[in-house]
Amino acid sequence: MPEGDTVFLTCHRLHEALAGQVLTRGELRHPRLSTLDLAGRGVREVRPVGKHLLIRFDDGHTLHNHLRMDGAWHIYSPGTRWRRPAHQVRTVLSTAERVAVGFNLHDLRWLPTAAESRLVGRLGPDLLAPEWGDEHAAEAVRRLTADPERELGLALLDQTVMAGVGNLYKTEVCFLLGRSPWTPVAEVDAARTVRLCRELLLRNAWHPEQSTTNSLRRGTQHWVYDRRTCLRCGGPVRRGTQGDGVEARVAYHCPNCQP
Repeated sequence: MPEGDTVFLTCHRLHEALAGQVLTRGELRHPRLSTLDLAGRGVREVRPVGKHLLIRFDDGHTLHNHLRMDGAWHIYSPGTRWRRPAHQVRTVLSTAERVAVGFNLHDLRWLPTAAESRLVGRLGPDLLAPEWGDEHAAEAVRRLTADPERELGLALLDQTVMAGVGNLYKTEVCFLLGRSPWTPVAEVDAARTVRLCRELLLRNAWHPEQSTTNSLRRGTQHWVYDRRTCLRCGGPVRRGTQGDGVEARVAYHCPNCQP
């Protein structure tokens, strides 16, 4: 599932392509929205909230989507061949100069902009919010420590605690804290944890590469995520499962560096 920085960059690119423009084509190939034609509507802005993407229109409505596991947006010039098959297309938003195509967008909603809180109101502080400040950090710490016995990895993935962290950053933040994902929240520095989450997301927000090591060289971008050996000590990385059912995620950790 895309991390918050991926959604942030996607929104930035969509905003550059669509904001301030009137749609010449606005097609939604979704069972609930197939009769809705967005052509002729003006796009005001495109904004992320955690992992949620909000396209806001001048008429006071918002097109909301969540990329889930396989959703993606591409930007094309008019007439350019799309890089993915047509049967995956769920949204086509065209202006005179750009075409934004949404592929495999299973989660699409059309609602008044004033009612966005119905979908994103429960989220914790958005780690990539431009207005982030001390009060947001304090609220994230409060939510993170609300259940001291909760496993750290599960708490970091909970979007009602902080919005934006996915499995990659969960894994790497736990590594940088020197604790396994199964460590109780009470055993880590909560303020440092929040700070690391924001720092890593910010570091990668403006480019598609995701590095937690300050290196973009192949094979050195992550400490333990999706690795067989730890980049720091060279020891074996253990792979397990954390969470239950649909919430279950692969968990990586180095037993030597994360006791």
